[in-house]
Amino acid sequence: MKRVFLALSVLTIAILACNQTLPSAPTQPSPDVQVQTNPALPVGSVNPVGQQEALVTLYDSVIPGVVAIRTGTGLGSGFMFDNEGHVVTNNHVVEGSTTVEVAFSSGFKARGTVIGTDADADVAVIKVDAPAEEIHPLVIGDSSALKVGQSVVAIGNPFGLNGTMTLGIVSGLGRTQFAHAAPDGGGFFSTADIIQTDAAINPGNSGGPLFNLNGEVVGINQSILTDTTNAQGEPTNSGIGFSISINLVKRVVPVLITDGKYQYPYLGLSSSSELSLAQYEALGLSTYTGAYVLGITSGGPADLAGIKAGDTPTSFERLNAGGDIIMALDGKPVDTFDELLSYLVTTKSPGDTVVLTVLRDGQSMEITVTLGERP
Repeated sequence: MKRVFLALSVLTIAILACNQTLPSAPTQPSPDVQVQTNPALPVGSVNPVGQQEALVTLYDSVIPGVVAIRTGTGLGSGFMFDNEGHVVTNNHVVEGSTTVEVAFSSGFKARGTVIGTDADADVAVIKVDAPAEEIHPLVIGDSSALKVGQSVVAIGNPFGLNGTMTLGIVSGLGRTQFAHAAPDGGGFFSTADIIQTDAAINPGNSGGPLFNLNGEVVGINQSILTDTTNAQGEPTNSGIGFSISINLVKRVVPVLITDGKYQYPYLGLSSSSELSLAQYEALGLSTYTGAYVLGITSGGPADLAGIKAGDTPTSFERLNAGGDIIMALDGKPVDTFDELLSYLVTTKSPGDTVVLTVLRDGQSMEITVTLGERP
């Protein structure tokens, strides 16, 4: 069980990646991905009267493409990505393994080879040899079309219960989490464009698909935020789960299939997901949207382009006034730093150029930045 601890107020909360540990006793620019609708399912909104039938239809349609994954130390979930036998799951499900066991809903089992991993997005690709009748790629959706309040379904292998389906809503969009890698100068990189859901996600769900009600995959279930465990010491669902957006997966997976690894675009600046009113006042700011530039990496893309970080100390430690505020990216308004990161990771690659609209000393200006590779 991989655990990352975040101190929130006086309460320690654990973000727990949801692969289940087995008991000790024996028991570039990425290629385009075509987005389709699922012809076996009704398209559009579903009224409450028809939802039960729609959910039954959804399950029957997609379950052949959902798999359970067993390694030497744990259990997880995954789904069939294409007709070539590529299975997508979380990196933490297969971490440390080169081969895994893949179990299909039909009961068929096969060996799979891990051919590509991305620890930052927590995505991995397995190549499995299976008969054609076992290969059922799922329909890939568009996570940018998701709305908070929209119904979603998670299917996976919680606690080893294969093919378990849970229902919830999209609770939040554009969340960020700490990435696996960290910059040399300290701090941390972020994984962006994370979907928050209250669909029940538990140990063993990791790597399984999150669906909209059209039966399209809109995310990969990855982790939960919880401070409770069961009698066995395993984390329990708290109603706050996280899924990797399928739009990020659509960029990463084709590159993992061809190259085995993925490179992220890099700006070379730091900001904060949220500042308090007192911090805005200390910075002398009257606008409460945008991404305030807290720091610049020397020699990085933002530094070379002339982006400015704050350099005048305030009453808050490591919070300096006088920095640029990024208000838009390629003409798209930026309300938060999380939005900026989500846009970068889902639409840009190293070597691309972006136009930042920044507010400096009350004046708006546009600055072009050539993105680098995340070091």
